[in-house]
Amino acid sequence: MDVLRGLTMMGMTIVNNPGDWGHVFPPLLHAEWHGWTPTDWVFPFFLFLVGISIPLAHPEGTFSHDWMGKVLTRTMKIFSLGLFLAFFSKIPLFGLEGIPVLLFRLAITGGLVILFFSAYDLKLQFNVALIVTSVLMVLALGGFEAFSSVRIPGVLQRIAVVYFLASLAYVYLSTIGLGILSILLLVGYWYIMMFSNLPGSGVLLPGQNVAAWIDEALLPGHLYSATKTWDPEGFLSTLPAIVSSLLGILSGIALRSNRPISQKIIGGLISGVILVGLGYVWNQEFPINKSLWTSSYTLVMAGFAIWFLTTIEGLIYVFSDRWTKPFVVFGTNAITVFFFSGIIPRVLGMMKVGDDSLQGWLYSSLITPFFPNPYLASLAGALVYLVIWGGILTYFYRNRLIFKV
Repeated sequence: MDVLRGLTMMGMTIVNNPGDWGHVFPPLLHAEWHGWTPTDWVFPFFLFLVGISIPLAHPEGTFSHDWMGKVLTRTMKIFSLGLFLAFFSKIPLFGLEGIPVLLFRLAITGGLVILFFSAYDLKLQFNVALIVTSVLMVLALGGFEAFSSVRIPGVLQRIAVVYFLASLAYVYLSTIGLGILSILLLVGYWYIMMFSNLPGSGVLLPGQNVAAWIDEALLPGHLYSATKTWDPEGFLSTLPAIVSSLLGILSGIALRSNRPISQKIIGGLISGVILVGLGYVWNQEFPINKSLWTSSYTLVMAGFAIWFLTTIEGLIYVFSDRWTKPFVVFGTNAITVFFFSGIIPRVLGMMKVGDDSLQGWLYSSLITPFFPNPYLASLAGALVYLVIWGGILTYFYRNRLIFKV
């Protein structure tokens, strides 16, 4: 699991940090609308891994108040970290700009990191997470001008919500129940999007579908800045996203079983074929679409995730695990990479060298002179960023510094 998580983190680091967004090889961009590219593997793989981790972390599968407190605390922390990424560039300081406001924002970031990544009394962690989440939501929805357009949905926010709901499903439902719930969510979402009487039903165009109508109705002004009237991590499309984690839970239960590893590998390969096949059949009526997280997209991506997981398990079984270290290094500190990969570009973008940002200056000075092809230069920029993170995470790994929320 750590290997697949690390591979996914590496993919995220590359696709989210090109040297130049104007020159990116198509496979390293999301599909424009229907269809998929390798970039569209990243997010559903994360949710699938969230699902796998649930039964591995809580094999008893029973409800307890201590367990619920930990789940709620982690949910609020992940949600708040995602929300803070949206707040970071909007935090004001008495009208000041430049370095003073940057230092102020970094100081707040440091405080949040200490509160969320440190180990201390669990009950106090819960109270801190509750206070931080409440403050951020009040600032977002309280009519404050500086935060009037702050985005509330997001990647970490969806991960948090899905983690919470999938965890509840795990402790309250049997394996069969999890499968039935997955079917109900996928079919129910398909029905709402295509056959209900809600505005936009039967339409799958950007901003003109049921999911977009719900987003705009519930969170006007607080949606993805590139789309404004709808959000790719919006409300309705979270329903099938839950299934991405439910299928991960089912895979985690299978991994925990006492069956021989050869049977697990064969079972995983067959399961992947079934899910991808069903997804492509459904694609004829409900197209594969990451932005809408369609039911067909959910199945196809889960099938791919199972194939990757099974292949990794097979390679380790046949060749040992010595080759896995670079991936494990990224996988064991995933939330650290995720959060700071969002903060660092914002910081570099605020720091100026002449008329250019520090990020732009570093790229034009240190990368582009060596790559006449702008697409190769852009890819090189992403790979350099990946290598830098690799160095940092290797240091953490060797010194057993693992940061979790």
